[in-house]
Parts: sequence; C-alpha cells; structure tokens
Amino acid sequence: MTEEFEQQEPAEVKLIVTEEMRSYLYDITKWAKFLSIIGFIIAALLILIAFSIPSLMSSTPGLAKQLGALGQGGSTMITILYVLLGLFYFYPSVLLSKISNNGKQGVLFGDQESLNTSIASLKSLFKFWGIVTIIVIASYFLLVFLVAGGMAGA
Repeated sequence: MTEEFEQQEPAEVKLIVTEEMRSYLYDITKWAKFLSIIGFIIAALLILIAFSIPSLMSSTPGLAKQLGALGQGGSTMITILYVLLGLFYFYPSVLLSKISNNGKQGVLFGDQESLNTSIASLKSLFKFWGIVTIIVIASYFLLVFLVAGGMAGA
C-alpha cells in the first residue's frame, strides 16, 4: 500500500482567476496608475526644488539662519537631501506604473506573462516599503536609546 502511495505524483495545483478577481485587479491597476502619476509629480517637484535651493539661499541670506543646522551646511546639503527624497519617491512610482501597465494588459488580454510581471512589481513594492518600515522602526529605537543615554549621562 505504501508503494502505491509513493508512486502517485502529486496533482498539479492551478489557481482559477474568477471574473470578480479580474474586476478587483483592474480596479487595482487604476489606483496604481493614479498613485504612480502623483508620485512622479512629487518626485519631479522635489528635484526641481532641490536645484532651486542654491539660488534661493543666495538671494535670501537670512534663510540659512532660519533653517538652523540644516542651513549651516549650506545649499549643497539641502540640495542633496531633496534629490534623495525625489529619488525615494521615484522608485515606488516606477513600480506602481509597472503594476498598472502590466496588470491592465494581463487582465484585459489574458496575458499571463504581463500579470506575472505586475505581481512581481507588487512584491518589489511591498519589499521596498517593508525595508523602509524596518529602517524607520530601527531608527526610532536608536533614537530612544540615544535620548535615554543622554539623559542618564546628564
């Protein structure tokens, strides 16, 4: 009896995408497109602001004093910070755009490869935000320890 069980190959499991699921996926692609466009706009604005900071700082000398420690580093430090923020917004926007374009093609035309690419981009988007979340949580813990250590030392 065990020989008979060992000789049987496991049945191939196939998922079925229902019309309701296709409708949900299509709605997801619409929101992903909207969010990607907003993300691209924010990224472009951040980068434009980054490159206008030097002229703003030179035309308004009192601005560096108002910005405190960030202003002390000069316009270069602020420009680098804003460019990094722009790139930080750009990457998830690219992933959302891939989710939208490939997902829409996959749902409308039944293109399995496009749907696979869309889901892979979704995985990358969640991985990106997961890593960012871990970094933020670790930074909060580090900040708490530094503040607690500073208070204990004082």
